[in-house]
This record gives sequence, C-alpha cells and structure tokens, in this order.
Amino acid sequence: MSTQTVETATFSDELLKFIETWKDKRGNIIMIMHRIQQEFGFLPWDAMAHMAKLIDVPLAKIYGVATFYHYFKLEKPGRNKVAVCMGTACYLKGARDLIDELSNLLDVGVDETTEDGEFTVESVRCVGCCGLAPVVMVGDDVYGKIGPDGLPEILAKHRSAGTEGA
Repeated sequence: MSTQTVETATFSDELLKFIETWKDKRGNIIMIMHRIQQEFGFLPWDAMAHMAKLIDVPLAKIYGVATFYHYFKLEKPGRNKVAVCMGTACYLKGARDLIDELSNLLDVGVDETTEDGEFTVESVRCVGCCGLAPVVMVGDDVYGKIGPDGLPEILAKHRSAGTEGA
C-alpha cells in the first residue's frame, strides 16, 4: 500500500482517493476533515496543512473550520474516552459531581487528556440512557446509576484493559 507523507502526517491511499473525489465539490472541507479525523482520531496540524495543499485552500480557512465546530479535535485523544452525559436526566441526578470527581482523579478538565495519554474526559449531551442516569461511557461501555465513588473502579478496569475508546 503506497502512502503520501508531509512531515508526520501520512495519508492512506483510501484517504487520498476520498480527497480527490471531494476536492472540487461543495462542502468539501468539512467532509474531508471528517475523513481525516476518522483516520487519525483527531486533526493533526500536518494533516490540515497537507489537506490545504491537496485541495488548494488556504490553511487559515481549514483551521477556521476546525476551530469553529466542536466536533473536530485538534489534539490527540486519550486511548480511552470518558464521556459524562450531561443531558437533563443525568444532570439532575448528579452528572456534574461525576465531572468534578473525574477532574480530581485524573487531574484534567473537560476536553483534556491525561499526561500519560490514557484518558480524555468529555461532557456530552444525552446518550439515550435516561433510565440509567447518571451515565458515564468509557469507549463503548455504558455505566449507569453511577456515583462519584464508583469512578475509580471503572477507570482502573479500563486502564489495565487498555480499552480503545477514542
């Protein structure tokens, strides 16, 4: 499989074909950025620079789109994404306390990654499990009716298991 590299960003043949297909279409920037984030897990600076060259768009415009939409991540996420539901049911049942405890346990805030790269904490809107409120998801694993005292065990399980969730 051949690849094309710009500094540290290596694009797969599939991604290059995708970019070629979309480069002249309306809405191309967002579509290509989604695909790059799918491949890398975030939008590396070098990948955005390479994209800018491939579709002949100023890097400033691509960066502007990347920073405008909350969905796009500019920093590499942790191996495990810890998502705390902040929907109405979860919020009323103590989701804020879960965020605060995760901050204490991991020494990070919302949308930050631990120094060891193990966990990224996110605040998300309703995950559709209102009957289990409050809900924490680590990767694809759902933990309901959880209190702050249950978080250390959940984190330990995922730290030792090396669960991919990001």
